[in-house]
Amino acid sequence: MSNPFLKIMHRTIATSQPMYIIAEISANHNQNFQQAVKLIETAKKIGADAVKLQTYTPDTITLNSRKKYFMVGKGLLWKGKNLYDLYREAYTPWSWQPKLKKIADKLKIALFSSPFDASAVDFLEKMNVPAYKIASFELVDLPLIEKVARTRKPIIISTGMGTFHEIKKAVETVRKAGNHQIALLKCTSAYPAEPQEANLKTIPHMAASFLIPVGLSDHTLGSVVPLIAWASGACIVEKHLTLSRRQQGPDSAFSMEPDEFKQMVDSLRTAETSMGKIHYGPTKSEKRAIRYRRSLFIVKDIKTGEKFTMENIRSIRPANGLRPKYLPAILGKTASHAIKVGTPVTFRMVA
Repeated sequence: MSNPFLKIMHRTIATSQPMYIIAEISANHNQNFQQAVKLIETAKKIGADAVKLQTYTPDTITLNSRKKYFMVGKGLLWKGKNLYDLYREAYTPWSWQPKLKKIADKLKIALFSSPFDASAVDFLEKMNVPAYKIASFELVDLPLIEKVARTRKPIIISTGMGTFHEIKKAVETVRKAGNHQIALLKCTSAYPAEPQEANLKTIPHMAASFLIPVGLSDHTLGSVVPLIAWASGACIVEKHLTLSRRQQGPDSAFSMEPDEFKQMVDSLRTAETSMGKIHYGPTKSEKRAIRYRRSLFIVKDIKTGEKFTMENIRSIRPANGLRPKYLPAILGKTASHAIKVGTPVTFRMVA
């Protein structure tokens, strides 16, 4: 069974609906509760539909080890750190999360989270989050996906690094658990990601393959890629939000500042409006311009009985005369009376 839409709180998410915009807070609170609150308030103010947290602790996501397996390697933003220290810096304290949920509820903005183990799912269920997000790195953790799916709440799955087979297995796992409220996010798990690796043509292919809503989890800089994703059929976009990249947090380098995020939201909403409906003929604003179309005018004084020729009648602007299509029918005919230059042509002029 497939489902071409899902619903989170009051918002239906589907290709026929406005883009569902998620502000990912991640580590951008910098271990400051008031900053986390400010991020939620800002997300609401700049037009996001939801804010997303991440629910883990350093001990639930990795081991405190400096063996080579646990060290962040070359070419990554966090090179030289071990995973435990990185996640200790980045995690959102669990004691904050119910409080942040209450603040979001009061602001009427959805708040949900990415759980990274079974204990996080149990914790988030007690918070009564309205939906769940599976992070790209957890795409292959089918037991975790099954546990989330059994909550029967909407589940959004990021697909960064995922092969078609891995994505298919994740979707099948959710469906076998009796949950058909699924969406997928095309994602490039690089921080920041390069636009040329976005491969947005995957979005319509993914939607056609799984018959469920598809969106974008984006780590590129700027808002061009989300706009192209919308044009490709995406109905969700998730972007990291920071109050300022100058704060130098673990995720700040590839996060949007509030004015950038708002510009993205405004651009997406404008793009949605521009789609309109199937329509031919003048729009309301165009009706004022119709009078400036071309029509037939006398361009040289004509005497009674004189023939209409290409020298004394032409198609010019504005549109007060006969339509240009009547020019062949007028040429060669004679004038019924004298006509001054600048007079719109009518059939009454023809003898």
